[in-house]
Amino acid sequence: MQAETDRYMVWPGQALSYKIGQLEILKLRQYAKDELKEKFSLRAFHDEVLGAGALPLDVLSRRIHAWVAQQKSVAD
Repeated sequence: MQAETDRYMVWPGQALSYKIGQLEILKLRQYAKDELKEKFSLRAFHDEVLGAGALPLDVLSRRIHAWVAQQKSVAD
């Protein structure tokens, strides 16, 4: 625990960037839930978020929006 506390004291931006990423992923998850309704799968969402590895948040957002559109077209 001490090492983690020390790391955040030295690199405060790291904690901030983790939080910003978390909030963006939660926002994208809510978007997907709202759009897909009962067809939303948390497992499939996680696969899509993690599938391409580390991505800039704007690229991840485009990827999730495209995935939602694809899921909607498959469902129709």
